[in-house]
Amino acid sequence: MKTIRFYMILQWVLFLPVILPLCMVFGALRGAVLMAERVIEQMGTDISYKATNAPVQPEAKAGW
Repeated sequence: MKTIRFYMILQWVLFLPVILPLCMVFGALRGAVLMAERVIEQMGTDISYKATNAPVQPEAKAGW
């Protein structure tokens, strides 16, 4: 039969309310930073001028 370690249960009960919100906050911050990096990289890709021989497509004209 397995023995129950009450001291370990007590540690989890005491520290989980501290650890869980910290993990959530730092996970959200990391996700925001990674998404900002992706957006900036995509902006650089979209904005940068690449010299190619392919013709540039004209802007769509309004149907007026």
